[in-house]
Amino acid sequence: MRFVYLILITFFVSINLRPSITSVGPLLDIIQKDLGMSGVTASLITALPVFFMGLFAILAIKLNKRLGMERSLVIAMLLIFVATFLRMFVHNSFLLFATALFSGIGIGIAGPLITGFIKKYFPENPGLMGVYSVSMVIGAAVASSFSVPLYQKFNESWQYSLSFWSIVAVPAILLLLPFLKNAEKSKSPLAISSLFVRNKRVTLFMLFFGCMAAIFYSITAWLAPIVQSVGFSYSQSGMILTLFTVIQIPVSFLIPILVSKTGNRKTWLLVCSLFELIGVVMLLLHFSPWVATVFLGIGAGGLFPLALLLPIQEAKNIEETISWSAMMQFGGYLLGALGPAFIGLTADVFGNYVPALFVLVIVLCLMLFTIFKIGNKVKTAD
Repeated sequence: MRFVYLILITFFVSINLRPSITSVGPLLDIIQKDLGMSGVTASLITALPVFFMGLFAILAIKLNKRLGMERSLVIAMLLIFVATFLRMFVHNSFLLFATALFSGIGIGIAGPLITGFIKKYFPENPGLMGVYSVSMVIGAAVASSFSVPLYQKFNESWQYSLSFWSIVAVPAILLLLPFLKNAEKSKSPLAISSLFVRNKRVTLFMLFFGCMAAIFYSITAWLAPIVQSVGFSYSQSGMILTLFTVIQIPVSFLIPILVSKTGNRKTWLLVCSLFELIGVVMLLLHFSPWVATVFLGIGAGGLFPLALLLPIQEAKNIEETISWSAMMQFGGYLLGALGPAFIGLTADVFGNYVPALFVLVIVLCLMLFTIFKIGNKVKTAD
């Protein structure tokens, strides 16, 4: 029973890490017109949470030391709940950005901590990282799938559609409450600066994670508008975004298990990256968005859980796992936030998405280079 309970916590915490972001994509054009935002400004609805996910990932280390992992996760879930719920009352871009900021802080805190949670409670089974990644994909898929139907259900109120997803945080908070009495604080000293400066592996992971996040969040934010620009309806573009996320579910679950058993993470990283590259090139050359989305979904579904596995495989203990994950996500998400903003900027300047897709191809080539540097060999911290 305890095993099932811990799995449920992992599932419900992880499922909260994407709806506040992915629920925006299918409604982005509607929100943009309603609030009179430019492409760059609209991109900030996605870029801001990603940016603050990175900026506040470091806070996870401090909170773990002061309050303990479980209490810190409750704080993160409360931030996501409040920020998402308050979108019901948003009527200007400033308030919408504020909700994006605070949801990003909550997600940024939770990300490294749930990695440490898996390291702590499932030390012999890192393949359960698949539960983390699959849960996030399920949250993303459900949110992107039902954003437009909820918009229609709530009398064409995008505010109510976006705020609806606050309900997902409630079971996560309730499941974590029994842990609050006996939550242990971290006993290891903080060494954020030394870890960041001296450890080349963490820097390499950070660069890989940044490339991966830039591509993922660019696609999440702009895939629907891209296909709308070639004649697809809001409903069709929402279905394409749903396809992108649904495909990731089995891939996110199976690939971490395969890598844990075979140890051949380099091959799978390369395969998933090549799938994403093919998908972006297909969009660039105006092939069927449906087929391109299949390739993009397979690639994204494998890359994210493999990125999350890196600290678990190479860190020596729970505290180091949280620190490695926090540093990787800190730099990675800061770099990743540039992706959606860049696409919005180029759409405003050029009136189309071709230059942005060219840049995504370049980013994918850089990511392939980092994968060769990471390799299969598990190295200990410097």
